[in-house]
Amino acid sequence: MDDATERSGARLSRRGGGGAARRAERTATRIEFARFITRNIPDLEILNAEAIEIIEANAEIVLEEIGVNFVENPEALRLWKDAGADVDGERVRIPRGLARQLCKTAPSQFTQHARNPERNVEIGGRNLVLAPVYGPPFVRDQDGGRRYATIGDFQKFVKLGQMSKWIHHSGGTVCEPTDVAVNKRHLDMLHAHMTLSDKPYMGSVTLPERAADSVEMSKILFGADFVDQNTVMTSLININSPLTFDGVMMGALEVYARAGQACIISPFIVGGAMAPVSVAGTLTQVLAEVMAGVAYSQLVRAGAPVIGGAFVTSIDMNSGAPTFGTPEAAQITLGAGQLMRRLGVPFRSAGSFCGSKLPDAQAAYETANTLNTGLLSGVNFMLHACGWLEGGLVSSFEKYVMDADQLGILHRLAKGIDISENGQAMDALREVGPGGHFLGSAHTQANFKEAFWRSSVLDYKPFETWEDEGARDTATLAAARVAKMLGEYQAPDLDVAKAEELNDYVARKKAAEPDSFLS
Repeated sequence: MDDATERSGARLSRRGGGGAARRAERTATRIEFARFITRNIPDLEILNAEAIEIIEANAEIVLEEIGVNFVENPEALRLWKDAGADVDGERVRIPRGLARQLCKTAPSQFTQHARNPERNVEIGGRNLVLAPVYGPPFVRDQDGGRRYATIGDFQKFVKLGQMSKWIHHSGGTVCEPTDVAVNKRHLDMLHAHMTLSDKPYMGSVTLPERAADSVEMSKILFGADFVDQNTVMTSLININSPLTFDGVMMGALEVYARAGQACIISPFIVGGAMAPVSVAGTLTQVLAEVMAGVAYSQLVRAGAPVIGGAFVTSIDMNSGAPTFGTPEAAQITLGAGQLMRRLGVPFRSAGSFCGSKLPDAQAAYETANTLNTGLLSGVNFMLHACGWLEGGLVSSFEKYVMDADQLGILHRLAKGIDISENGQAMDALREVGPGGHFLGSAHTQANFKEAFWRSSVLDYKPFETWEDEGARDTATLAAARVAKMLGEYQAPDLDVAKAEELNDYVARKKAAEPDSFLS
């Protein structure tokens, strides 16, 4: 195991001699956690200097001449007017250079704290933090098929995230638990993240009041003074592209910014529908929207941590459905990475995106394209890194573990190539010489356990063994992996007094108002 990986879990009993001990080690439950990725490889920069200059200039023109709408938010209009913007009704036109200047107070990197300090993540710089799927109302598994998600499903996904080695973050709305009232489900979701996982998590953004609940529950978990001085949540604030900032999202942003908690300020881009069909036009819109959003967060509280970026997809011009893993989306993601680095804020984009209805070959192709693009583009926070299916309508249990397994490849690629003395392997080359083989060489014996990345899901057995074991496809293997992980789940320790206080807070808040299944 490399030095970036920590192991915890059941202690191994040493029964008898070495053979028994090794058998016990192979069968004992071990929970492995990988540290967030720090890239030792260069970013792929697709925009040349001229293209960057043109896009940045055009984004300033958009802000100054076209402007952006801040709807149903008089306080935002006042703040912009006081900052020197031209406010006409709900339209805000931002003078050239003002938004970029305001963005300078946003930190280029920050720490999000987990309740287990060993799970803290550094967001920004050369780092990549991986978080699971967010938002689908449906779930899918091999036993139950496609169905509306429940709080039980939600809790299972949180447990899978806690048990997944390569996932650094518990996420937020990993699925939408439709069996809980809309006005109360945020409490149950946060409670699950806080108690079933000790990794970082996201807060609620569906109303400012729910964001406030997220802050209060975090104060119970971490302590009020700690939350006042540290970032313990990173939450998703979508921009209603094109060029519209609604009162609900901005209201949640205001709550988090004032509390010093981080927000992902992210346009929701479907090229051809919510942005131009051209890559350069879309990048211009993305940059203008992110600059306006980040600048506004700094008007609320200078120094508030933010992440800029975009959810990017194109559209099928025949059906109108979103498409994923396309070359145009990759170009936008790569270009947006350059623009965010120049803006000086951490970058969010990419994920396990696919339009497939099942965890099949289409899902694998599209997901692989997007994950690799995310790594090469310099993404710092990758939401939807595992579990996404059917254009984001479905959280799939099987695809969750398939994707989470493949995230190990991103960790390995990001390490770069070892050119140490051991990595050069000159001793092995001398030992084996012409016509030999390396299987028995001292270098192979010393390195074979960690030399190659190994999947925990995919099948590499001979045909006869595979057939004897039921000729299982990848989805079937993934279903078995889900069952194994949930069966081995171990809840992280939580202080009893904090657990009781969280339970009491949720119970009081839920009892304070009747159930509502309207947003």
